[in-house]
Amino acid sequence: MNNTQKTPVLPMLIIGSMYVILGFSVGINAYFIPFVQEAFAVSTAASYLIMTATFSAYVLFGVPSGSVLKALGYKKGISIAFITIAAGFALIGYAAHIVSFALFLFALFIIGTGQTLLTGAINSYVTILGPPESAASRISTMGIADKLALAGASLILGLFLDLANVQLGDAIVPFYIIGAILTAMGLLSLYSPLPELKAPGEDDLDGEPNEISAYANSKTSILQIPHVLLGVVAIFFDVGVEIIALGSINDYAKVLNLSSPENYVWLTTFGMVAGYLLGVFFIPKQISQRMALVFCAISGMLITISITMVPPAISIYLVAALGLSNSLLWPAIFPLALADLGKFTKTGSSVLVMGIIGGAVLPLLFGYVADLYTHQLAYLVCLPSYFFILYFAIKGSRIRTGITVKSMLSETSTRI
Repeated sequence: MNNTQKTPVLPMLIIGSMYVILGFSVGINAYFIPFVQEAFAVSTAASYLIMTATFSAYVLFGVPSGSVLKALGYKKGISIAFITIAAGFALIGYAAHIVSFALFLFALFIIGTGQTLLTGAINSYVTILGPPESAASRISTMGIADKLALAGASLILGLFLDLANVQLGDAIVPFYIIGAILTAMGLLSLYSPLPELKAPGEDDLDGEPNEISAYANSKTSILQIPHVLLGVVAIFFDVGVEIIALGSINDYAKVLNLSSPENYVWLTTFGMVAGYLLGVFFIPKQISQRMALVFCAISGMLITISITMVPPAISIYLVAALGLSNSLLWPAIFPLALADLGKFTKTGSSVLVMGIIGGAVLPLLFGYVADLYTHQLAYLVCLPSYFFILYFAIKGSRIRTGITVKSMLSETSTRI
């Protein structure tokens, strides 16, 4: 596919449905934390192993998932991801049947493994599906589906799992059914009309060398490309602050004795959706994805500092406003980190998703600081994250070694 063409609609719709499944499979964790405490009679600390089981898969399977995509391509990789997630959901049903918390955690690890493969596949696919300068806009469109499904997961699980009257047996049949549905989706995706794409310069035999393939071909390992490695760190901090804003606001509302504290997560979600819509409409026509990342990082820093300086009853709405600041972080970081990777594109996307472990690490740090001091002060944990993301936007994502940007531009002008 020629990346200078307009983004095709049908592949976007198909990939959008996959973002829904990804968001739902991640969103179940928030509901499961209080559920397993009663269902398996485990402590609060033990219930947070749910996050560990899911997010550890991103680190352990990050690099192997890139090998899968490189060997099989996007369509087969996506199909395998769906079937893996389906197996995890079916295992949840079986774990409920035999009452095994260990198997329950293993099932979530299996789901996390599928999520790792699916995240790398669909994000890199959307990045190269159209013009590179509008990649953040496309990922923002997908983010709307992802975040609404993530927040809606609790509503869906609430239809058959009652937190007020936890019955482990209620989880058996529904999760077998979900597993069967996802297996069917995996098979359908294999035969879907999704074109098999390659990033510019990804195929060594893809015509004469250009700036991108020349840069990528000068490397023997993804570890020699600094802007990708810095991108992993940026993703680590991005997902960390996202999960803090989404996962802590209900607890903060409960600490403040506000009515219906379980509904405050929707405020953060709506903030993120609003930011995604801004990205869809304004990137790249009015603002570049790099500048969008700069603005979001700066606004995140300002809001974080403001949270600690205003009355608590007001600060909780600033936590929701972090959703707006966080919205365009992932959509901008991912394409900036994948730029100029050529033959390393699939490997790069799999390495980037390893940074998602930040969603498990930073919230734990937030909880530790909240216990020592207050929830309001604990949000300062986010400040270094936004500082690094700002660095990545301004300088880190521009770093190239071996073949310099200046030499590439000079070569391009000579050809013209």
